[in-house]
Amino acid sequence: MSDFLSADAASNLGSSPSTNNEPPTADISEMAGDRTNPDTRTPAAGEAPLRLVETAFLASTASLIWLVNYYFPLGPLLRVFFPVPIALVYLRWGNRAAWMSALVSGLLLSVLMGPTRSILYVMPFGIMGVVLGGLWTRKASWSLSISLGALIGTVGFFFRFWLLSILVGQNLWVYVTVQVTEMVEWVFVKLGWLSVPNLNTIGAIAAGMILVSNLVYLFVVHLVALLLLDRLGNPIPRPPRWVQVLIDYEE
Repeated sequence: MSDFLSADAASNLGSSPSTNNEPPTADISEMAGDRTNPDTRTPAAGEAPLRLVETAFLASTASLIWLVNYYFPLGPLLRVFFPVPIALVYLRWGNRAAWMSALVSGLLLSVLMGPTRSILYVMPFGIMGVVLGGLWTRKASWSLSISLGALIGTVGFFFRFWLLSILVGQNLWVYVTVQVTEMVEWVFVKLGWLSVPNLNTIGAIAAGMILVSNLVYLFVVHLVALLLLDRLGNPIPRPPRWVQVLIDYEE
């Protein structure tokens, strides 16, 4: 009888309640981190392969859009998607993945089309995608993201002319100024103005027209990203109220 009691007591001592000694379980949301800020969250187990696959897929998508538009131009239909895949990488995986995606796109286009055309994609559209993704992640206003994107696009336009002028051996900007001069003279004649603008004024007008065209382009890119990325689960900041009324957009 005493042996039985001793064995029973020993079993009770060895089987202490697990609720007192069990370590606290970490919250899954804390382990995964904040999805809206990919650069600061802790990567979950098995997330690195997904990051790599999505980055490579979106980089190849951006390259394919540029390749198809170059050989089969469809006007502005595909151009509005040039920076969107890189921006989507930033929204999903952060700054480092976005820069890697832009670099991979440039390397892929360099193999398929040559280094010159790959550079013309990376500058400005690859850099534009990274900047837009960063601004959208930080919930920047449309006015700020459109302005910075248009500035990058304008710099990219002049970079393209500079690079092609070196390769061709001629100053291609002269052809732009000639076209703008003819247009400005036609407008002056219609308005009844007898003065002829000088070369500096023509250059300023040409630069202003390039900036305005990039502002319009970035506005359309934002509209496309608003409608597309919302459905992919990576929304961008909400547009101004007048834009929502204009496109009849319901949040």
